[in-house]
Amino acid sequence: MQPTRRLSFVLALGAAAGLAFAPPALAGPVSGDDYYQDALGKTGPELKAALHKIISTNTKLTYDQVWDGIRATDEDPANKANVVLLYSGRSQAKTANGGGVDDWNREHVWAKSHGDFGTAVGPGTDLHHLRAEDASVNSTRGNKDFDAGGSPVEEAPGSLTDDDSFEPRDAVKGDVARMILYMAVRYDGTDGFPDLEPNDAVDNGSKPNIGRLSVLLTWNTQDPPDATEQRRNQVIYDQFQHNRNPFIDHPEWAASIYG
Repeated sequence: MQPTRRLSFVLALGAAAGLAFAPPALAGPVSGDDYYQDALGKTGPELKAALHKIISTNTKLTYDQVWDGIRATDEDPANKANVVLLYSGRSQAKTANGGGVDDWNREHVWAKSHGDFGTAVGPGTDLHHLRAEDASVNSTRGNKDFDAGGSPVEEAPGSLTDDDSFEPRDAVKGDVARMILYMAVRYDGTDGFPDLEPNDAVDNGSKPNIGRLSVLLTWNTQDPPDATEQRRNQVIYDQFQHNRNPFIDHPEWAASIYG
């Protein structure tokens, strides 16, 4: 008997006997054959549509709840009282958050003005693209698209910026790419949300686009998912939204859909 059918059979017996059974706690990452079953074997637009359906059945957070979400998802494994800032790489106290220049705040990796969704529950509060970042660095990034090149960013070693683009440090280039691709698959113009799509341009302004896609696809390949990114994906799935970023579990799907 398959594990899922066996569990259903046990629950049914318990219900008949007047007993209550709690489902088993998640012990580790969900296997691709389970969570992504309806997407396996598909490519291109069919794969994108299947993934959208899978990841859209998620719990949504308020913008205030995002603070506690980030404290869990971005926790420094070497110091559980701290979070690690995305672009800066700095470990900072979880309690040192706010609007001060040396505080950390909630960075929308898909800039919230690209599609004008602001902090609306849904795209504006989705932990899969909200990260801890130094407030002044967050301001420097602003709503710029992602591209290679520019001048060094103060307080974010390895990051570069110019008038219309931002380049994150090497260790998180792939992370940024996979967050952008997640947003494009999750928010496709249904449920009252804008249709987000990456393109190969910069200076996209308030259009529901962000670039540069060709650079993001390169970053996805150059910087594959590491243990920190995989842990973050699992924490979001287990504790908060109960959905996953498919490009962390299957980075090869980026080329299948967008390559």
